[in-house]
Amino acid sequence: MSQTRTASPAWHRDLIAFGVLAAIIVLVFLSQGAVYSTRMFVEAGCYALIALGLNIQWGYAGLFNVGVMGFIAAGAATSMIASYPPNPDFWNSDGPQMLLGTIIRLVLGGLLIFFANRSDRMGASPRLRALLIAIAIAMAWIMVTASVNPMAAEIEGKAGWIGGFGLPVFVGWLLAAIVAGVIAWFVGKVCLGLRTDYLAIATLGFAQIIKTFLKNADWLTKGTLTVSPLPWPVAKPEDGEFLLARSMYLAIVAVLIVIFYLALQRAYHAPWGRMMRAIRDNEEAAEAMGKDVNRRRLEIFVLGCMLIGFGGAVLIHFTSVFDPAGFIDLNHTFLVWVMVIMGGSGNNRGAIFGALLVYVIWTMSEPAAGWLFDHIRIWGETWFGWQAPPDLDSRALQMRVFVIGLTITLVLRLAPRGVLPETIAQKTAGKQQ
Repeated sequence: MSQTRTASPAWHRDLIAFGVLAAIIVLVFLSQGAVYSTRMFVEAGCYALIALGLNIQWGYAGLFNVGVMGFIAAGAATSMIASYPPNPDFWNSDGPQMLLGTIIRLVLGGLLIFFANRSDRMGASPRLRALLIAIAIAMAWIMVTASVNPMAAEIEGKAGWIGGFGLPVFVGWLLAAIVAGVIAWFVGKVCLGLRTDYLAIATLGFAQIIKTFLKNADWLTKGTLTVSPLPWPVAKPEDGEFLLARSMYLAIVAVLIVIFYLALQRAYHAPWGRMMRAIRDNEEAAEAMGKDVNRRRLEIFVLGCMLIGFGGAVLIHFTSVFDPAGFIDLNHTFLVWVMVIMGGSGNNRGAIFGALLVYVIWTMSEPAAGWLFDHIRIWGETWFGWQAPPDLDSRALQMRVFVIGLTITLVLRLAPRGVLPETIAQKTAGKQQ
């Protein structure tokens, strides 16, 4: 008689981990003050949303997405354009009509590529299908670029940039998720058939393409010029009430984390989640059972990128400044991967825990190193007559990379699967009595 045995719940490990995290949070509030600490944990919460998106890609399906930065930037740019106040100079020029024409051409080009991609269902051979796709891409490129260049010249010459549409911030966040999902669908259709290492290279390349486009599209994002201040979904601290305003923003972020966590937990334990983990663990077996592996991978890749874009939009509105040059791989790709790996890939609680812990370490290591180096200078000069090098303060600024590297080494040495690893159900066969 067979029976199912589930690994014992690791509630004690969760309790200890989050208890230590709570103690660290209290220590940060006591040492840095409530205003600064609240700001830090709002940003950490935004990274937790992003980490949840990456976790379902890597932890659920084993997709090695190294283009996290690109989807954060795409979501942030979309929400910025949607919610920023309108630019009257743009609406009083020929820019809106030219922009509409460019969008129509872009849609037509996308439809052309879509139907060329599905030409095999109409009897086209593989070679003919590949030729039709190449022709469709070339035609779409010619149509769009022929419209974009004069449109950009018109907008930049008369209005500077298009400005925003003045929509509510929550609408901007929703649009950010949708646009990130559309980009992810295109990237996934191109890249998800690649091997894991090639997928990493391809997603990294797409991230750089998105960043380069945003930096050079002066008509759309002001290019290297910053756009600020971005609107908040709550009252901004214009009267000096920084703690109240940031606390309200933190409450919104916390509610969003809870909502997405519960939804992802439900999906994880549903048949859909078990199917994704089956594909992750044994792709050949899942395909032999009739599962459409590529379609399911595309599905979870799009969902993960939507959450990443959403988190990027929430983060950029809190900082109130949109700067395409501010999106860098170290902060917006590598750091997110560290959060997921240290927390425990495949475990949503681990992703949240890793995001909060790593961001605290990343942020606090700089002032902590400065405090330590100042005391080393004083002790050295007082007790040993040691003359500190003149660049000691600048060296302290670089300690965060060392501290993060040391933390990764210790965690992976002591807990190779992360602090809160995924709990997997196991089946054992019992003897028939």
